[in-house]
Amino acid sequence: MNKTSPLNTQEENELRQYVKSFPEFPKPGIIYDDWAPVFSSSIGVSLINKLLKKYAETLRGKVDCVVMLESRGFLIGPIIALHLNVPCIPVCKKGNLPNPVIELSYSLEYGKDTIVIQPDSVKKGDRLVVVDDFLATGGTLKAATTLLTKVGGVVVEYFVVMEKLFLEGRKKLEFPVICFISD
Repeated sequence: MNKTSPLNTQEENELRQYVKSFPEFPKPGIIYDDWAPVFSSSIGVSLINKLLKKYAETLRGKVDCVVMLESRGFLIGPIIALHLNVPCIPVCKKGNLPNPVIELSYSLEYGKDTIVIQPDSVKKGDRLVVVDDFLATGGTLKAATTLLTKVGGVVVEYFVVMEKLFLEGRKKLEFPVICFISD
């Protein structure tokens, strides 16, 4: 169990049962571990809801908003926000939010991307947890932090479902990373 996971070993093992690996995706040399099959059954949906509720309790009183990163952060961000009774703010890929937006381009392990946010979606000083599904090299979370800081937000923590430790993405990040599964 990762020391930054709020799960016990049994809960982590239950979640791991849903993870499927896809070699050579999205490009040769990459093995993509997919945790999203958890949504393919009512038992899995109940499990992820229970685990995200448990995580949300650790944030109570510490954050004002949940920031969800497109696309799979959109699956878990609203659940965490619902359990905390706080807003959920989208950070999207370029072209997926109407103007006005603030954008930031960045590099990731297999290409380049641009993310955007509507500037009035975060109030100056809002304390934020940034939610994504996967931490690899840290590029997306780092870019999101830069973007959120530009609009006045204060990142306090990152949450991901899975992390590939050998890629050392945490080393690029300024704030604590909480994850359910790390390899």
